[in-house]
Amino acid sequence: MKRQLVLVVALILATAGCASQNVPGRHAEFDADSGPVQQSKLENALHDYYEQWQGVPYAYGGRSQSGIDCSSFVRHTFAAVESYELPRTTVEQAQVGISISRANLKTGDLVFFHTGHSSHHVGVYLGQGRFMHVSSRRGVTISRLDNIYWRKHYWQSRHILAGSS
Repeated sequence: MKRQLVLVVALILATAGCASQNVPGRHAEFDADSGPVQQSKLENALHDYYEQWQGVPYAYGGRSQSGIDCSSFVRHTFAAVESYELPRTTVEQAQVGISISRANLKTGDLVFFHTGHSSHHVGVYLGQGRFMHVSSRRGVTISRLDNIYWRKHYWQSRHILAGSS
């Protein structure tokens, strides 16, 4: 099953740049550092991966489509979309890559939040103020950074991928 998923994602990545239609929510904006094609491919791959996981319920410590937590979802996403292995926990993921300001976010960057006294949350930035993550109420979903809850609990952002810087 995992091998099939990897093959499907590889096929999606191989053909993502060939699509000529405009898909709502997916905009190929020019990025001076990585170029419009690279950003568009990454954005499309992330959206395609999201569609496979949309609505999967939150489960603390979960690592499958039966239930998953935020750091595991981010880890799965990076492994499938970019063949990049992230650490398992949110705190460990918050130490990878380079710290960036919220104003400098690019598609594929990680966004982190303090959600309690000692709890943290992570998601993957999709562009245009949106990020995908696992909500305890809605499961795998897309939210806006300017949402009052996420804005209040924002902690940091990090560049992980070469194509996202």
